[in-house]
Amino acid sequence: MQNLAQRRAESPRLTQPADSPAPAPAEPVLRPRSKPTPEGETAVHAFARQFAEWGIEEAFGVSGGAIALLFDAIAESPIHLRHFRHETGAAFAACEAHFATEKPTLVFATTGPGLLNALNGITAAKWEGAKVILVSGYTSSPQRGRWATQESSPYTLPQDALYSAGPIFDFAVRMESSAELPQIFRRLALGLAKPGGFVAHVALPMAVQSSRVELERSMAPAKGSVPTCRSEDLAQIAALLHPEPFAIWVGFGATRSAAKVRELVQRTGAKVFCSPRAKGIIPEDHPQYLGVTGLGGHDGPLQYMVQQKPKWTLVLGTRLGEATSFWDRDLLPSEGLIHVDIDPEAPGTSFPDFPTLAVHAEIDAFLDGLLDHFPTQKPKHHSNLSFFPPQTEIPVIDSADRSPVRPQLLMSALQRSAIDEHDALIMAECGNSFAWCNHYLRFKNPQRYRVSTLFGSMGHTASGVVGAAIASGRKTVAVVGDGSMLMNAEVSTAVQYQAPAVWVVLNDAGYGMCRDGHAALGLTSDGIDLPRVEFVAWARAMGADGTMVEAEHELEKALKAAMEAPGPYVVDVRIDPNEASPLLRRFESLIKQGNSKHVAGWER
Repeated sequence: MQNLAQRRAESPRLTQPADSPAPAPAEPVLRPRSKPTPEGETAVHAFARQFAEWGIEEAFGVSGGAIALLFDAIAESPIHLRHFRHETGAAFAACEAHFATEKPTLVFATTGPGLLNALNGITAAKWEGAKVILVSGYTSSPQRGRWATQESSPYTLPQDALYSAGPIFDFAVRMESSAELPQIFRRLALGLAKPGGFVAHVALPMAVQSSRVELERSMAPAKGSVPTCRSEDLAQIAALLHPEPFAIWVGFGATRSAAKVRELVQRTGAKVFCSPRAKGIIPEDHPQYLGVTGLGGHDGPLQYMVQQKPKWTLVLGTRLGEATSFWDRDLLPSEGLIHVDIDPEAPGTSFPDFPTLAVHAEIDAFLDGLLDHFPTQKPKHHSNLSFFPPQTEIPVIDSADRSPVRPQLLMSALQRSAIDEHDALIMAECGNSFAWCNHYLRFKNPQRYRVSTLFGSMGHTASGVVGAAIASGRKTVAVVGDGSMLMNAEVSTAVQYQAPAVWVVLNDAGYGMCRDGHAALGLTSDGIDLPRVEFVAWARAMGADGTMVEAEHELEKALKAAMEAPGPYVVDVRIDPNEASPLLRRFESLIKQGNSKHVAGWER
């Protein structure tokens, strides 16, 4: 078996003359797993083998002394080992790799700061509903409390939050003996099999990593059951929805049921609107589609609910949190919500005092049963609702070339170059970026658009784009702000693996969402501006390529080059900071939450 030093000596070098061509894609070193010795294989080899058999193909992280043995075992397995520059970026990449491939992913981190750095991305994975397993180092018992380097123990770190099931992890364990492997494998297998997300943490002391284990057989993937709705409950729900028009509010949890959601819309004539994460479940040019609610949303849903006020709204796969609903009671129907979710705690959470019929069911199975209660012909009494047009059209912009670039025109160019003429995955970063994208970009199919309006961490997409591009092999475009780009962009990692990732940077020399929000609320904007960054020079310094766009006539050529580039590419767009993003209702929501009717600088 080769050791790490030997493999490092044989691996491609990134240090090269400035005029040399871009490095070729770094293929993972795939070697047969070492055969078990008479004493058995090591625990880390057992983990690597089991992860691969569960379908994990990608591992993201940063190595360190306390996790080096696992790093070595992954390198010898069929799993692709992706070494990142920062654990936060690695965890964001793992989250987005899951959504790009629908396969579980692995994150590895060393003790102390390695583990803590990963928590931001891991928490985002939990909120987003990804399937991610984190394996970290843990200080061995003889060294605990003795100020070991980067010590992770009850003496240095909180234990319940990091090593127990709770808000961050669905399952977590500090492994003290290799004898625990069968039980740990069983719990991980069950978690990966259940519908929805699953985020787990296994902490491994070095002594456990190197210990020998003998397992008679691998833990086969578990088969999980899903909650279903009883036939009598389906009949009751159908009876409530049959007599009069109703609305459908669809969320990200219904992504895999898009075809059945569309069939229900067609059969019932119901008007439908979606959360920001659910764009594309209903084609955004569908005549019954009203638009997006929440951050960067449209006027159509609110207009319809205020002017028509249906008795019932069928909610599918969204918690109706602030980013989706702003907790605006004008979006509620007159009688109640019929709220379907795989999570029994979701219904009623955002509007606890509003009548809600909670349905604990897997959405696909629920829709199968509900469709049986509706005829295939669209009901005539819904035909008078067609005067509410979709609210997703990009407004007509005068043809005069301008500099700096208006973000609306950038969205129009992105629509043509990356969505209509290309099968790229599109990701929108937290801040004004996802406001512009939510409001203006249009999708006809689900799973082409990713946005994190739940956890909403800056840097999520700037590094997540690398994981999605690597894992899927598809061109993946991240629309990011200059602030997020400076926080956590893994451009160097993308160069190492020649990921087909594109960053479209909304460069306005500041934290645009904060700047707009402070102005709307009458607050100071001191310190929000940033020194202007030349992102193309920055990208080229790391081995990527790019183009700067200073005027609107340069957009088409720059985006065409980005879509044709074989490797990582940065488009630095100097946008007009005076164009207000579509976040007005977000600021209005904050004012309502503060119970303030009059705030300086604010006008309805």
